[in-house]
Amino acid sequence: MTAVRRPGNEGGRGAIPRGFTLVELMVTLLVLAILLGVAVPSFRDAALSSRLTAYANDLVASAQIARSEAIKRNVDITLCASAGGLACDAGGAWEGGWIVRTEGGVVLQRQPALSDGFRVTETIGNLSEVVFPATVVGVTRASFTVCRGSPVGKQERVVTIGVSGNTSVTRTTEGDCPEPEEPGP
Repeated sequence: MTAVRRPGNEGGRGAIPRGFTLVELMVTLLVLAILLGVAVPSFRDAALSSRLTAYANDLVASAQIARSEAIKRNVDITLCASAGGLACDAGGAWEGGWIVRTEGGVVLQRQPALSDGFRVTETIGNLSEVVFPATVVGVTRASFTVCRGSPVGKQERVVTIGVSGNTSVTRTTEGDCPEPEEPGP
């Protein structure tokens, strides 16, 4: 008589167990929980870094547009805080958006408001506008902190506009997102 071999019984010593034991399943879940515990905060930090960089780059792009348009048109161009996107807001909050406009009030570029929790604070003199003269000499010096105010993040971007209109972005990890100062009298 010949022995009948069943699939899965090639070893000859009984059936091969299929599936996981409870211990194997628990170890797998523990490893998965550890990996998620490490990955989720890193992903959140990467997403925050990306958003801060994007907002800082938007501000740099607006400054560069203002600088180049001042030279091209041979008129003063203003970069200013503007919540409505039509006119400059005296003492306005930069996180509400900003515009680039000519002396005559023609809006050349609009930046919408930042997402909730993000803030842009002018840190030199609480300026609500930066003027780029046609000569590009004597630009209003400004420094902006782009950060997450609520909840406070560990990362910030500092956008600096020099007196010649050149811009730079510096990454910091102070995590201290300052409250915008109230405009003076």
